[in-house]
Amino acid sequence: MLSLRGCLRLLVGVLLVVCPLATTQGASERDDLSLPEYESEIPAAEEPPRPLLLSEPGSGDLFDESQFLPEEPPGDQFTWQVAPASQIWHSYQAGPAEPRTGITMFAGDGHGYWDATVGVRSGLVRYGDRNHFLPQGWQMDVYGAAIVRMDAEIHQDLNGSDFVFGFPLTYGIDNWQFKVGYAHLSSHLGDEYARRNPGTLDDRINYVRDGLQFGSSWFPEQTWLLPPNACRLYSELDWAFHTSGGAKPLTFQFGTEISQPGVTGRRPVPFVAVNGRMRQEVDYGGDLTTQAGWLWRGETAKIIRLGAHYYNGKSSQSQFFRTSEQQIGVGLWYDF
Repeated sequence: MLSLRGCLRLLVGVLLVVCPLATTQGASERDDLSLPEYESEIPAAEEPPRPLLLSEPGSGDLFDESQFLPEEPPGDQFTWQVAPASQIWHSYQAGPAEPRTGITMFAGDGHGYWDATVGVRSGLVRYGDRNHFLPQGWQMDVYGAAIVRMDAEIHQDLNGSDFVFGFPLTYGIDNWQFKVGYAHLSSHLGDEYARRNPGTLDDRINYVRDGLQFGSSWFPEQTWLLPPNACRLYSELDWAFHTSGGAKPLTFQFGTEISQPGVTGRRPVPFVAVNGRMRQEVDYGGDLTTQAGWLWRGETAKIIRLGAHYYNGKSSQSQFFRTSEQQIGVGLWYDF
Protein backbone atom coordinates (compact mmCIF):
# COMPACT_ATOMS: atom_id res chain seq x y z
CA MET A 1 0.00 0.00 0.00
CA LEU A 2 1.41 3.36 -1.04
CA SER A 3 2.11 5.94 1.53
CA LEU A 4 1.00 9.55 1.15
CA ARG A 5 4.48 10.57 0.06
CA GLY A 6 4.50 7.90 -2.60
CA CYS A 7 1.16 9.04 -3.99
CA LEU A 8 2.41 12.60 -4.38
CA ARG A 9 5.52 11.45 -6.24
CA LEU A 10 3.37 9.40 -8.64
CA LEU A 11 1.06 12.39 -9.33
CA VAL A 12 3.99 14.71 -10.11
CA GLY A 13 5.48 12.18 -12.51
CA VAL A 14 2.20 11.86 -14.43
CA LEU A 15 1.87 15.65 -14.79
CA LEU A 16 5.42 15.98 -16.13
CA VAL A 17 4.61 13.50 -18.88
CA VAL A 18 1.13 14.75 -19.83
CA CYS A 19 1.70 18.59 -19.96
CA PRO A 20 4.42 18.67 -22.70
CA LEU A 21 2.31 16.41 -24.90
CA ALA A 22 -0.75 18.66 -24.54
CA THR A 23 1.30 21.77 -25.30
CA THR A 24 2.78 20.26 -28.48
CA GLN A 25 -0.63 19.09 -29.74
CA GLY A 26 -2.26 22.53 -29.13
CA ALA A 27 0.45 24.31 -31.06
CA SER A 28 0.05 22.01 -34.05
CA GLU A 29 -3.71 22.54 -34.04
CA ARG A 30 -3.29 26.33 -34.01
CA ASP A 31 -0.93 26.13 -36.99
CA ASP A 32 -3.65 24.39 -38.97
CA LEU A 33 -6.16 27.23 -38.31
CA SER A 34 -6.72 29.80 -41.10
CA LEU A 35 -8.66 33.06 -41.11
CA PRO A 36 -12.21 32.82 -42.32
CA GLU A 37 -12.78 33.95 -45.88
CA TYR A 38 -15.16 36.72 -44.88
CA GLU A 39 -12.46 38.53 -42.89
CA SER A 40 -10.50 39.30 -46.08
CA GLU A 41 -13.56 40.90 -47.60
CA ILE A 42 -13.82 43.70 -44.98
CA PRO A 43 -13.43 47.00 -46.91
CA ALA A 44 -10.70 49.45 -45.89
CA ALA A 45 -11.81 52.39 -43.79
CA GLU A 46 -12.61 55.44 -45.96
CA GLU A 47 -10.89 58.81 -45.32
CA PRO A 48 -13.27 61.18 -43.51
CA PRO A 49 -14.55 64.07 -45.67
CA ARG A 50 -12.47 67.30 -45.50
CA PRO A 51 -14.41 70.22 -44.00
CA LEU A 52 -15.13 73.10 -46.42
CA LEU A 53 -13.56 76.46 -45.67
CA LEU A 54 -15.67 79.61 -45.57
CA SER A 55 -13.51 81.30 -48.19
CA GLU A 56 -13.41 78.29 -50.54
CA PRO A 57 -15.36 78.75 -53.78
CA GLY A 58 -18.29 76.41 -54.02
CA SER A 59 -18.58 75.92 -50.27
CA GLY A 60 -22.21 76.96 -50.36
CA ASP A 61 -24.18 80.10 -50.98
CA LEU A 62 -24.61 80.81 -47.27
CA PHE A 63 -20.92 80.87 -46.36
CA ASP A 64 -19.25 81.81 -49.64
CA GLU A 65 -17.37 85.06 -48.98
CA SER A 66 -17.44 85.98 -52.66
CA GLN A 67 -21.14 86.75 -52.41
CA PHE A 68 -20.36 89.60 -50.01
CA LEU A 69 -17.79 91.26 -52.31
CA PRO A 70 -19.32 93.86 -54.63
CA GLU A 71 -18.67 93.38 -58.30
CA GLU A 72 -16.09 95.88 -59.52
CA PRO A 73 -17.66 98.04 -62.23
CA PRO A 74 -15.66 99.18 -65.26
CA GLY A 75 -13.35 102.11 -64.57
CA ASP A 76 -15.32 104.54 -66.74
CA GLN A 77 -18.75 103.60 -65.40
CA PHE A 78 -20.47 106.18 -63.17
CA THR A 79 -21.41 104.78 -59.76
CA TRP A 80 -22.15 106.05 -56.27
CA GLN A 81 -19.07 105.79 -54.06
CA VAL A 82 -18.95 106.52 -50.34
CA ALA A 83 -15.60 107.86 -49.07
CA PRO A 84 -13.84 107.66 -52.48
CA ALA A 85 -10.11 106.98 -52.35
CA SER A 86 -9.06 109.93 -54.52
CA GLN A 87 -9.91 113.57 -55.15
CA ILE A 88 -11.37 115.33 -58.17
CA TRP A 89 -10.01 118.64 -56.88
CA HIS A 90 -6.48 118.77 -55.42
CA SER A 91 -4.95 121.26 -53.01
CA TYR A 92 -2.67 123.86 -54.60
CA GLN A 93 0.89 122.66 -54.06
CA ALA A 94 2.27 126.16 -53.45
CA GLY A 95 -0.86 127.58 -51.81
CA PRO A 96 0.02 128.97 -48.34
CA ALA A 97 -3.40 128.27 -46.79
CA GLU A 98 -4.18 124.84 -48.28
CA PRO A 99 -5.08 121.68 -46.32
CA ARG A 100 -2.06 119.38 -46.22
CA THR A 101 0.39 117.93 -43.73
CA GLY A 102 3.91 119.28 -43.81
CA ILE A 103 6.51 121.69 -42.50
CA THR A 104 8.39 124.60 -44.06
CA MET A 105 11.61 125.78 -42.39
CA PHE A 106 12.71 129.20 -43.53
CA ALA A 107 14.64 132.33 -42.66
CA GLY A 108 12.93 135.71 -42.72
CA ASP A 109 14.49 139.03 -41.75
CA GLY A 110 17.51 137.18 -40.37
CA HIS A 111 15.39 135.01 -38.09
CA GLY A 112 14.44 131.34 -38.30
CA TYR A 113 10.83 130.10 -38.32
CA TRP A 114 8.88 126.92 -38.84
CA ASP A 115 5.49 126.94 -40.55
CA ALA A 116 3.83 123.60 -39.76
CA THR A 117 0.53 122.39 -41.17
CA VAL A 118 -1.57 119.47 -39.98
CA GLY A 119 -4.61 118.87 -42.16
CA VAL A 120 -6.50 116.65 -44.55
CA ARG A 121 -8.77 116.79 -47.59
CA SER A 122 -11.11 113.84 -48.10
CA GLY A 123 -14.05 112.85 -50.25
CA LEU A 124 -17.41 112.17 -48.64
CA VAL A 125 -19.36 110.84 -51.60
CA ARG A 126 -18.85 110.66 -55.37
CA TYR A 127 -21.07 109.99 -58.32
CA GLY A 128 -18.57 109.30 -61.05
CA ASP A 129 -15.93 106.91 -62.30
CA ARG A 130 -13.07 105.29 -60.37
CA ASN A 131 -10.18 107.01 -62.10
CA HIS A 132 -7.66 108.37 -59.60
CA PHE A 133 -5.76 110.86 -61.78
CA LEU A 134 -8.42 112.58 -63.86
CA PRO A 135 -11.69 111.52 -62.21
CA GLN A 136 -14.95 112.29 -63.97
CA GLY A 137 -18.15 113.14 -62.14
CA TRP A 138 -19.36 114.91 -59.00
CA GLN A 139 -17.83 114.72 -55.54
CA MET A 140 -18.52 116.29 -52.14
CA ASP A 141 -15.39 116.94 -50.07
CA VAL A 142 -14.51 118.08 -46.60
CA TYR A 143 -11.18 119.58 -45.55
CA GLY A 144 -9.56 121.14 -42.54
CA ALA A 145 -6.13 122.24 -41.37
CA ALA A 146 -4.25 124.03 -38.62
CA ILE A 147 -1.39 126.20 -39.91
CA VAL A 148 0.94 127.38 -37.15
CA ARG A 149 4.05 129.53 -37.04
CA MET A 150 6.74 128.68 -34.52
CA ASP A 151 9.85 130.66 -33.63
CA ALA A 152 12.68 128.20 -34.30
CA GLU A 153 15.18 130.27 -32.31
CA ILE A 154 13.09 130.75 -29.16
CA HIS A 155 12.08 127.26 -28.02
CA GLN A 156 9.70 126.83 -30.97
CA ASP A 157 7.33 129.32 -29.34
CA LEU A 158 3.96 129.71 -31.02
CA ASN A 159 3.60 133.09 -32.77
CA GLY A 160 0.25 132.59 -34.47
CA SER A 161 -2.06 130.07 -36.08
CA ASP A 162 -4.60 129.96 -38.90
CA PHE A 163 -7.45 127.46 -38.98
CA VAL A 164 -9.20 126.56 -42.23
CA PHE A 165 -12.03 124.19 -43.07
CA GLY A 166 -14.63 123.87 -45.79
CA PHE A 167 -17.12 121.78 -47.76
CA PRO A 168 -16.52 122.10 -51.53
CA LEU A 169 -18.60 120.46 -54.23
CA THR A 170 -16.30 119.47 -57.10
CA TYR A 171 -16.89 118.38 -60.69
CA GLY A 172 -14.54 116.80 -63.22
CA ILE A 173 -15.07 116.57 -66.97
CA ASP A 174 -12.33 115.64 -69.43
CA ASN A 175 -9.22 117.61 -68.38
CA TRP A 176 -11.17 120.24 -66.42
CA GLN A 177 -12.10 120.43 -62.75
CA PHE A 178 -14.41 122.91 -61.02
CA LYS A 179 -15.33 123.61 -57.42
CA VAL A 180 -17.79 125.69 -55.43
CA GLY A 181 -18.33 125.58 -51.70
CA TYR A 182 -18.16 127.07 -48.25
CA ALA A 183 -14.77 128.05 -46.81
CA HIS A 184 -13.74 129.32 -43.36
CA LEU A 185 -10.50 130.91 -42.20
CA SER A 186 -9.78 132.32 -38.74
CA SER A 187 -6.54 133.54 -37.19
CA HIS A 188 -5.32 133.50 -33.58
CA LEU A 189 -2.35 135.12 -31.86
CA GLY A 190 0.05 132.75 -30.11
CA ASP A 191 0.04 133.01 -26.32
CA GLU A 192 3.83 132.66 -26.11
CA TYR A 193 4.27 135.47 -28.62
CA ALA A 194 1.92 137.64 -26.54
CA ARG A 195 3.91 136.97 -23.35
CA ARG A 196 7.18 137.89 -25.07
CA ASN A 197 5.68 141.11 -26.44
CA PRO A 198 3.64 142.88 -23.73
CA GLY A 199 0.77 144.94 -25.09
CA THR A 200 0.24 142.85 -28.23
CA LEU A 201 -2.98 141.39 -26.83
CA ASP A 202 -4.44 144.89 -26.88
CA ASP A 203 -3.63 145.13 -30.61
CA ARG A 204 -4.48 141.58 -31.64
CA ILE A 205 -6.97 141.15 -34.45
CA ASN A 206 -9.82 138.69 -34.73
CA TYR A 207 -9.26 137.91 -38.41
CA VAL A 208 -12.16 135.82 -39.75
CA ARG A 209 -13.44 134.96 -43.23
CA ASP A 210 -16.59 132.96 -44.02
CA GLY A 211 -17.34 132.79 -47.69
CA LEU A 212 -17.81 130.95 -50.95
CA GLN A 213 -15.03 129.75 -53.22
CA PHE A 214 -15.33 129.33 -56.98
CA GLY A 215 -12.42 127.58 -58.69
CA SER A 216 -11.41 126.06 -62.01
CA SER A 217 -8.46 123.85 -62.93
CA TRP A 218 -7.17 122.58 -66.27
CA PHE A 219 -4.59 120.01 -67.39
CA PRO A 220 -3.63 120.86 -71.00
CA GLU A 221 -3.00 117.83 -73.18
CA GLN A 222 -0.04 119.55 -74.84
CA THR A 223 2.12 122.25 -73.23
CA TRP A 224 5.31 123.12 -75.07
CA LEU A 225 7.70 120.17 -74.60
CA LEU A 226 5.86 118.66 -71.63
CA PRO A 227 4.02 115.33 -71.81
CA PRO A 228 0.20 115.34 -71.70
CA ASN A 229 -1.35 116.36 -68.37
CA ALA A 230 2.04 117.31 -66.90
CA CYS A 231 0.97 120.92 -66.31
CA ARG A 232 -1.91 122.21 -64.21
CA LEU A 233 -3.32 125.73 -64.48
CA TYR A 234 -5.83 127.00 -61.92
CA SER A 235 -7.64 130.09 -60.70
CA GLU A 236 -9.98 130.83 -57.81
CA LEU A 237 -12.30 133.56 -56.54
CA ASP A 238 -13.00 133.70 -52.80
CA TRP A 239 -15.92 135.93 -51.82
CA ALA A 240 -16.52 136.32 -48.08
CA PHE A 241 -20.04 137.11 -46.90
CA HIS A 242 -18.80 137.53 -43.32
CA THR A 243 -15.51 139.20 -42.33
CA SER A 244 -13.86 140.48 -39.16
CA GLY A 245 -10.53 141.84 -37.97
CA GLY A 246 -9.64 143.77 -41.11
CA ALA A 247 -10.53 141.06 -43.62
CA LYS A 248 -12.24 142.20 -46.82
CA PRO A 249 -14.60 140.20 -49.06
CA LEU A 250 -12.50 139.48 -52.15
CA THR A 251 -9.41 137.32 -52.65
CA PHE A 252 -8.10 136.02 -55.98
CA GLN A 253 -5.74 133.05 -56.29
CA PHE A 254 -4.04 131.56 -59.35
CA GLY A 255 -1.04 129.45 -60.24
CA THR A 256 0.52 126.50 -62.02
CA GLU A 257 2.08 123.13 -61.18
CA ILE A 258 4.41 121.10 -63.38
CA SER A 259 5.46 117.49 -62.82
CA GLN A 260 5.43 114.18 -64.67
CA PRO A 261 1.93 112.65 -64.36
CA GLY A 262 1.14 109.19 -63.04
CA VAL A 263 2.55 106.94 -60.33
CA THR A 264 6.23 107.56 -59.67
CA GLY A 265 7.13 104.51 -57.58
CA ARG A 266 10.19 104.84 -55.35
CA ARG A 267 12.06 107.12 -57.77
CA PRO A 268 10.91 110.78 -57.52
CA VAL A 269 10.37 113.20 -60.37
CA PRO A 270 11.12 116.96 -60.41
CA PHE A 271 8.33 119.45 -59.81
CA VAL A 272 7.78 123.22 -59.94
CA ALA A 273 4.82 125.01 -58.35
CA VAL A 274 3.96 128.73 -58.40
CA ASN A 275 1.04 130.37 -56.57
CA GLY A 276 -0.10 133.99 -56.42
CA ARG A 277 -2.75 135.75 -54.32
CA MET A 278 -4.36 139.18 -54.58
CA ARG A 279 -6.25 140.34 -51.48
CA GLN A 280 -8.65 143.23 -51.21
CA GLU A 281 -7.63 143.90 -47.59
CA VAL A 282 -4.14 144.97 -48.74
CA ASP A 283 -5.33 146.99 -51.78
CA TYR A 284 -5.11 143.94 -54.04
CA GLY A 285 -1.48 143.38 -53.22
CA GLY A 286 -0.69 139.95 -51.89
CA ASP A 287 2.01 137.34 -52.15
CA LEU A 288 3.91 135.05 -54.50
CA THR A 289 5.08 131.54 -53.59
CA THR A 290 7.50 129.40 -55.61
CA GLN A 291 8.52 125.85 -54.76
CA ALA A 292 10.70 123.33 -56.62
CA GLY A 293 12.20 119.96 -55.82
CA TRP A 294 11.33 116.27 -55.93
CA LEU A 295 7.91 114.63 -55.93
CA TRP A 296 6.54 111.13 -55.25
CA ARG A 297 2.98 110.29 -56.39
CA GLY A 298 1.07 107.23 -55.18
CA GLU A 299 -1.62 105.10 -56.78
CA THR A 300 -4.45 107.35 -55.51
CA ALA A 301 -2.68 110.54 -56.72
CA LYS A 302 -1.63 111.67 -53.24
CA ILE A 303 1.75 113.40 -53.27
CA ILE A 304 4.86 113.70 -51.12
CA ARG A 305 7.18 116.60 -51.97
CA LEU A 306 10.61 117.67 -50.80
CA GLY A 307 12.06 120.91 -52.06
CA ALA A 308 13.08 124.54 -51.84
CA HIS A 309 10.62 127.27 -50.84
CA TYR A 310 10.46 131.00 -51.61
CA TYR A 311 7.73 133.42 -50.51
CA ASN A 312 7.46 137.19 -50.88
CA GLY A 313 4.60 139.51 -49.97
CA LYS A 314 2.24 140.15 -47.10
CA SER A 315 2.55 137.65 -44.28
CA SER A 316 1.15 134.17 -44.90
CA GLN A 317 -0.07 134.22 -41.29
CA SER A 318 -3.34 136.16 -41.26
CA GLN A 319 -2.67 137.51 -37.76
CA PHE A 320 0.12 139.61 -39.31
CA PHE A 321 -1.47 140.17 -42.75
CA ARG A 322 -0.39 143.84 -42.88
CA THR A 323 3.29 142.92 -42.39
CA SER A 324 5.53 142.24 -45.41
CA GLU A 325 7.92 139.31 -45.25
CA GLN A 326 10.29 137.24 -47.34
CA GLN A 327 10.84 133.54 -46.77
CA ILE A 328 13.72 131.42 -48.08
CA GLY A 329 13.89 127.82 -46.94
CA VAL A 330 13.05 124.18 -47.50
CA GLY A 331 10.01 122.06 -46.88
CA LEU A 332 8.50 118.59 -46.73
CA TRP A 333 4.84 118.33 -47.74
CA TYR A 334 2.16 115.65 -48.06
CA ASP A 335 -0.59 116.89 -50.37
CA PHE A 336 -4.11 115.66 -51.06
